[in-house]
Amino acid sequence: MFTQDSKRALTAAALILATLTCGCAFESSPRGELGADQDLLKTCDPAAPPASFVQIDGTGSSNSDAIAAERMTAVEAIARRTAVCSGYLRVTVFSSSSAATAVLFDGALKMDGATENARLKRVPEAVSDVMNKVRSAYAPAVQALPQSGSDITAQLRLAAEWKQQLGGNYCLDLTVFSDGFQNIGVDLGARALSRQEAERLAEQPAVPKLAGASVVVAGLGRVAEGAPPSAVVEGLVSYYTKLCQRTEASSCTAVSDYATATR
Repeated sequence: MFTQDSKRALTAAALILATLTCGCAFESSPRGELGADQDLLKTCDPAAPPASFVQIDGTGSSNSDAIAAERMTAVEAIARRTAVCSGYLRVTVFSSSSAATAVLFDGALKMDGATENARLKRVPEAVSDVMNKVRSAYAPAVQALPQSGSDITAQLRLAAEWKQQLGGNYCLDLTVFSDGFQNIGVDLGARALSRQEAERLAEQPAVPKLAGASVVVAGLGRVAEGAPPSAVVEGLVSYYTKLCQRTEASSCTAVSDYATATR
């Protein structure tokens, strides 16, 4: 039987995968891991492989073992899709500014092999290597970050700069994991915001252009202790949706739950 939490996690996983524009959503396969990867490969666009940028909020309000585990599971799913589609993956943690970041992984995930199946058979080992590096670096990186707030707008700018530096024909898939509260320059947790109020606030910060990108902000309102009222979370969703839309990204999704791997 699914708990309420697992149902929410399933919904979040579907939302995150469905909003990726650099390829279609993944559907599970009854043919095992290789079969699932073969199905996923069919959705990849060889002309525009994913540049997957995962940014993880390292501030204390969402610092718990359960949330960290959820984040790692979601990162693993993103790494797998990136490897299947021969993309590039960058994983960072951040806090109060564009300078307050730490890189957990940065590298191409293009599999070697003479045939399609030979390349796909290398995916599990490649993803395992990525996750070993990310998991081992995560806690020390978080501990070293300043805890004065989260500058999420700065992370959008870093994503735009990284995509430009990466060059090539990559398509940016940006995923930001954050509770959304401690955004530098605006107090989003003082009270519940109406959609109109949240959108007006989201008009204020300068944002980069992310044309063609897929942007997901996940974990809004998900904190280590307690749960904010649903009206507060709805305000967060409205704020980050509008903030993303101003970047002119092809796809913008703001959700309150993490993808916690159920396959």
